[in-house]
Amino acid sequence: MVKPLWDKGAASPDDRMQRFCAGDDVSWDRALFPHDIRASRAHVRGLLRIGLLTEAECAALCNGLDELHAAFGAGTFVLDARYEDGHTAIEAFLGEMLGETGRKVHTGRSRNDQVLVAQRLYLKEALTTLLTEELDIAGTCLQRARLTMDVPMPGYTHMQRAVPSSVGAWFAAFAEGFTENAFVALAARDAADACPLGTAAGYGVNLALDRQGVAQELGFSRVLVSPIYAQNSRGKVERLALEALHQALLDTRRLAWDLALFVTSEFAFARLPEAFTTGSSIMPNKRNPDVVELLRQLAAVTSGALAELDATLSLPSGYQRDLQGTKAPVIRALSRGLDGLSLLPRLLDGVEFDALRMNVAISPEMFATDRAMELARSGVPFRDAYGRAAVEIVGAAAVTAEQSLAARVSLGGMGNPGLDVVEKRLAEATAAADQRSGTGESGR
Repeated sequence: MVKPLWDKGAASPDDRMQRFCAGDDVSWDRALFPHDIRASRAHVRGLLRIGLLTEAECAALCNGLDELHAAFGAGTFVLDARYEDGHTAIEAFLGEMLGETGRKVHTGRSRNDQVLVAQRLYLKEALTTLLTEELDIAGTCLQRARLTMDVPMPGYTHMQRAVPSSVGAWFAAFAEGFTENAFVALAARDAADACPLGTAAGYGVNLALDRQGVAQELGFSRVLVSPIYAQNSRGKVERLALEALHQALLDTRRLAWDLALFVTSEFAFARLPEAFTTGSSIMPNKRNPDVVELLRQLAAVTSGALAELDATLSLPSGYQRDLQGTKAPVIRALSRGLDGLSLLPRLLDGVEFDALRMNVAISPEMFATDRAMELARSGVPFRDAYGRAAVEIVGAAAVTAEQSLAARVSLGGMGNPGLDVVEKRLAEATAAADQRSGTGESGR
């Protein structure tokens, strides 16, 4: 292993202790490494502005960081067990390449604020991706809702047939759900949009660092002022990002559950695109909805990650090494969750519904509520209308499913779905997402 940044040379650290402390941290740092390099370049230029580096030293360090970024992207530089973490790798690379100049890169910062800024840059990028996926899913659902609002399907409560609904109403629910989820992601991204670089290990440094200039260069809207709070915020912002993802995955789980039921032979309401199914290893007749089932499982990943963070964050003020354990659940959950969400637009665009099968499944008793409302409109007290309708629906229904849908004229009902309201809200979320992309460039 490359000599740790904290090793003062007084005594050789115990190998087993060193392996335990490092754990698999360096493998998770691969997700943060481009952001760590980018923040290092901004820090170097900040040191130039306050006179701690010469123009030549700044240029050499920036060129070295560019070379490291390119080598990492090309796979010629591998972040592996030789290094305790990504920060060590950056300094080791620059030291070997530039000698004394390379060893100046860490001036005025700690690994504590170095990891904080890399994580916040990573979170901003991940949350921007989450926003993009949510807006895409909402747009796909809204488009399909417009085309299928008058296609009847059974509506269920308590998993029992309740009243006629429609395919469009089902899609509209998820159009609005993912639109609202986008605003949660926007709030989480705003929380992450504060630069901690320059707070060092939690108590500031005795240098006049250009914190605002570095924050601006990195695309942050503001700085975290208190060094102590900068350390105390670690894990909190990650938790907000996971909660934003979890909101989307809760809707994904419900959507996937519905589809898993709809495509069974017993329901046979829908058919998945073949590209989103798999076969059986033993039963030649099977096409399995594995993708839908794995989408249904994704919320468990964020639930577990949130529980892991909650258990870790029971800490006093300041940096504690326990916080290293927040990297793995956050990166694992965001990576897996975003991969799953990216499948939804194509899946939802391609799922086919069997209108005839759904219409047949709308049995006469499902029109009892229509009858009760009809009586109420004629002046019968609703509780009396409710009782009469309960006994009157015994044979063929007096109205069709299409007529039942058209009669739902309150806002949100199939006869007045209010999709323009949802579309306006979606446009607001899209505009807010575009107003501040939150990513910036990831490597240079």
